[in-house]
Amino acid sequence: MFITKKHMSRRTLLRGAGTALALPLLDAMVPAASAQAQTAASPKPRFVGCFVPHGMAPGAYWVPAKEGALDPVFPFNWKPLEPFRNSTLIMSGLHSRSSEPPPGATGADHWVAAAFLCANKPKKTAGADVYAGTTIDQIIAQKIGRENLMPSMQLAVEDPGANSSNCGEGYSCAYTNTISWATPTDPLPMELNPQVVFERMFGDGSTAELRAKRRKRDGSILDSLGGTLSRLRNESSPADRMRIDNYTDNVREIERRLQIAMKASAVAPPEMEVPVGVPQTFDEHIKLQFDLLALAFQADITRVGTLLFARDLTGRTYPESEAPTAGFHGASHHGEDPKRIAELSKINQYHVKMLAHLIDRLSKTPDGDGTLLDHSLVLYGSNMGNSNQHVHYDVPHVLVGGLNGKLKGGRHIAFPTRTIPTGNLLLTLLDMYGIHQDSIGDSTGEISNIPNLG
Repeated sequence: MFITKKHMSRRTLLRGAGTALALPLLDAMVPAASAQAQTAASPKPRFVGCFVPHGMAPGAYWVPAKEGALDPVFPFNWKPLEPFRNSTLIMSGLHSRSSEPPPGATGADHWVAAAFLCANKPKKTAGADVYAGTTIDQIIAQKIGRENLMPSMQLAVEDPGANSSNCGEGYSCAYTNTISWATPTDPLPMELNPQVVFERMFGDGSTAELRAKRRKRDGSILDSLGGTLSRLRNESSPADRMRIDNYTDNVREIERRLQIAMKASAVAPPEMEVPVGVPQTFDEHIKLQFDLLALAFQADITRVGTLLFARDLTGRTYPESEAPTAGFHGASHHGEDPKRIAELSKINQYHVKMLAHLIDRLSKTPDGDGTLLDHSLVLYGSNMGNSNQHVHYDVPHVLVGGLNGKLKGGRHIAFPTRTIPTGNLLLTLLDMYGIHQDSIGDSTGEISNIPNLG
């Protein structure tokens, strides 16, 4: 008798020596003769928020030529998203008012990444009395993530102490080090180390010593599960066996890459401060973080994630991009020189290419009656428009995904410049997740033409 004749919990864990492996959605988790909407196959919404500082190369590099249906050929900066045209909504003209200095205050331009997901002007302070706003990822996690092992995941790909300016202009580093706030006074740390993320996902309360021993012998959590996993495969239907094999292959591949990363870090030059388990290249690092997030979505370990691409004022270069030697912040001050603008656009496109890596993973991962992308919404944006002028209007934002049919893609919405605050976008997104609030941050109302009302 196949295990599909039984009902298995969506959050079933296989337990081994000091480890626990969450499983992807299997047929065995859908009871026979049950309405799909009442079972584990019911589409679970997910949310991802990604922030990039320093705006984008201005004009046609990212703004589509016309409003309405997106052309098959995207503007240069968004080209990596062309394969996902029908799931992509580009928005231009939004105003990030919350990133501008408070009335009568100076500074703020480079110190308010915290405003991205809450649309509140952070309090100007370098002390412990920080104040921003509860971010929408945490509000959404309170709604849809309470039953998950990890209500939310906060990821980063840049060490706050490396390749980046010290905080200044009277603003606390908390405002630049994280985009996720549990409350207006409680910034959440963004996890840099993929090894730590992995252990939070699959660890089972084992001590650091046991985990260290497991890493030392190059063991796999899958190996520690031994006969338990084999018995599950043998008792499963052919379709479930394929899903289990695909999922465990993904786990093994990530483990392999983590082992490589740790060994590489161990022989890094002494002057290079690379935390154990953190890949030395941005390209591998961000892809690994995104792969872990996709894996966490697949196993329903979490339904909410955020990722900070870079901290403000970063001088980081991106050797895998088409502008391999340009420092990000320096390139953003292009002086309106067409050649330097083109250089910035190449960094912008490279960042979007990394976003497309996550989108591709989500689009290829089955989930219930569709894919993870069908059931997710990914927000990607910045709080600057033309960074050379330090303006916070006409800021680039894009939504990618389906959110269970609630988002209509394949469009460009052009808002009149300096009229629609980004808080209106955040308020609209909350409503799309079934969270109805009168306002958030600087919002003045919802944006009616973002949700799919058809």
